[in-house]
Amino acid sequence: MATNVPIPNLGDSISQATVLRWIKNDGDYVQVDEPLLELETDKANTDLPAPVAGVLRQAKKVGDVVKIGEVVATVDENAKAPTATPVPTAAASATPPPVAPKPSPEPPATTSANPSARPAPPEFLDLNPSVRALIVERNLNPRDIPGTGPHGRLLKEDVLAYLESSNGKSSSATVTTAPPPTPVKPAPTPDTKSAKPGARQYDANGISREPISKIRDATARNLKEAQNTAAILTTFNEVDMSGIMDLRAKHKERFEKTYGVGLGFMSFFARAVILALREFPRVNAFIDGKEVVYHNYVNLGVAVSSEKGLLVPVLKHAEQMSFAKIESEIKRVAGAVREGKLALSELSGGTFTITNGGVFGSLMSTPILLPPQSGILGMHAINKRPIAVGDEIKIRPMMYIALSYDHRLVDGRDSVSFLVRLKEYLEDPARLMLEI
Repeated sequence: MATNVPIPNLGDSISQATVLRWIKNDGDYVQVDEPLLELETDKANTDLPAPVAGVLRQAKKVGDVVKIGEVVATVDENAKAPTATPVPTAAASATPPPVAPKPSPEPPATTSANPSARPAPPEFLDLNPSVRALIVERNLNPRDIPGTGPHGRLLKEDVLAYLESSNGKSSSATVTTAPPPTPVKPAPTPDTKSAKPGARQYDANGISREPISKIRDATARNLKEAQNTAAILTTFNEVDMSGIMDLRAKHKERFEKTYGVGLGFMSFFARAVILALREFPRVNAFIDGKEVVYHNYVNLGVAVSSEKGLLVPVLKHAEQMSFAKIESEIKRVAGAVREGKLALSELSGGTFTITNGGVFGSLMSTPILLPPQSGILGMHAINKRPIAVGDEIKIRPMMYIALSYDHRLVDGRDSVSFLVRLKEYLEDPARLMLEI
């Protein structure tokens, strides 16, 4: 009996996906829950596991767009698992058969004439799934391709540029007969003689094109929807970070030793937001038609920058988390976002969001709401500035904070009072511990 493998429900607002790559080949025997293929969605990539054990029969090709519920493969449960071929022992034959001369061993990786024949390095597993799929499809060695991402990380455009620079040449890195993808259609052949390998190639007019990623396209549509629907307004304040910085300096080593995670700024802001939302519940609510939907919990979204664009993983029930739990969860989801391993369920259900442009040096910004949420907090860079403390001028580490909110639901009094309460909590962090 053959069991269908349909596309499951992949989360809020996701109606279709793209077959990024097949992990198992057609005709392979697969075990229950073994990954069969990798899907690319608007929010993240995810693996589709086998529902039963049996022989796989693929029904879709790489690049096919599939809808929720559509069958992409079948697994024949009646097929038997392959049996291992017995290994003959030395006593099995008195006269060994003639042995063909063995080829000379492959030279070390540093002197091999065929780099693609070398085993993939360990860092291959750390590549983005789309990059990994392209490297497998083209039988490339990632060490031969210069990476232009953060810390030399290999990006998909690096691989495409490498293939483009190798087009028409006798390259040992490409063994497939299929032509490599070109970023410009149509376009004159770029000058690959003077181009640095791994760099994006431009046509004679100085133009390069590439398809927009699904994640960036979805982000653009969602943000535009927010601008078209909500009445977005932003209010600002500034925070003296001296109290938090002194507290971190005093306890960060013991905190990390105790909990195994560093004590950052985000946990302080998260706790301040959670306490302030209790007092101003409209900032944690949203409009649904003619009704206002309130939450007695905080599903806190934390914006994370990735190669594919900005993603917002959600810390479910953040109000129940300790400082250490918040820090460890942020570290976990941020790593999962950058590695393409975040579960789709962790990208939905947010009730309020924090975004930190300060890590890139932003001094002030007006963040855009994530529908249907009614509030988003923007953190910014910490800079020393002269401020009045009583009757004296002192130099203090200051941060501008911004609250963008839906003015259809949240009025000016609540928005300004919410931000003032955040300022009070952050400038006197002991209040966060006492929840007063």
